[in-house]
Amino acid sequence: MSDSLVTEPVGIELSVIIPTFNEVANVGELVRRLETLLRGVEWEAIFVDDDSPDGTAAEVRRLARRNPRVRCLQRLGRRGLSSACIEGFLATSAPYLAVMDADLQHDEALLVPMLEVLRGEPVDIVVGSRYVGGGGIGDWDQRRARMSEFATKLSQLVLHAEVDDPMSGFFMVRREAMERAMHNLSGIGFKILLDLFASSPEPLRFRELPYEFRARQAGETKLDTQVMLDYLMLLADKLIGHVVPVRFFLFTLVGSVGVAVHLLTLTLIYRELGYDFVTGQVMGTVLAMASNFLLNNYTTYRDRRLKGWGLVRGFLSFTLACSVGVVANVGIAAHLFNDSTEWLLSGLAGVIVGAVWNFALTAFYTWKA
Repeated sequence: MSDSLVTEPVGIELSVIIPTFNEVANVGELVRRLETLLRGVEWEAIFVDDDSPDGTAAEVRRLARRNPRVRCLQRLGRRGLSSACIEGFLATSAPYLAVMDADLQHDEALLVPMLEVLRGEPVDIVVGSRYVGGGGIGDWDQRRARMSEFATKLSQLVLHAEVDDPMSGFFMVRREAMERAMHNLSGIGFKILLDLFASSPEPLRFRELPYEFRARQAGETKLDTQVMLDYLMLLADKLIGHVVPVRFFLFTLVGSVGVAVHLLTLTLIYRELGYDFVTGQVMGTVLAMASNFLLNNYTTYRDRRLKGWGLVRGFLSFTLACSVGVVANVGIAAHLFNDSTEWLLSGLAGVIVGAVWNFALTAFYTWKA
């Protein structure tokens, strides 16, 4: 066949990455809107689903059997919007990558102007902004508006650009800009846009386009206190993650709470109730381990949180690991002290060794990824 008759296949120009969890009622309508809106564009929609119990992944696959533009990535044992977006980025070769929610709160009509900006202007990323002229936060109550304002101010600690809406979950980025930042991304929590800006080795060139945030169409909001904890973890990772892993930092903070629980229990049982010292020490140790385990399960390892019988098995493995950590702590401290090391340094060395041991062992066995 003559080379002149061979045509190059047209690849996907735009991938819309849509992280989902319990959005079965919304995905069909979103695909219908994208089909209407993106005519003339070679596009695909990649739904990255965190094993939703409501059957979201099954519904996306049903749509994909009728529409080859629709794809499903179902993740097992992993949670989090940012990490889902990263996996979506890596699952496509499209030169332009958009991120939006499945709950229909983002105005999908903005995708076309975003694409036109990236096609025609020397910018790396286009942000759908609620806080520039023409944008808005819809029917948010004062509490949510204040939380968003406070989080935006906190973002200045790590942000390398004067973005009005760095907390936006709606944007489009060039692949090459994402790839430059890729190996520095934290992948923690829900704020992938802030992660991109903070992780890029060079400042990202950006434009912000206004849109009005809409009310959720179906399902329940994912906004809870854990979202703020995840956000604080992201900020901590960007500020100190290059020195100390943020999980270890949180693990040690939780450990300090355990010390307080231990001492309060010992004081109550031994000094106030009159029981012997050993009884107070044992009770303090047990309650400290229990509180440390539950707090770590709720905060440090929220994305790997144990439930049901897994919580029981996890507590047993956590207790065993920490018991060995106590032996390591005391053994190292005693060895250094007997070797003429000053007592405070000996004790501190034991604490550090015990903390590192506990963190490493529980991360591997108790909250294994």
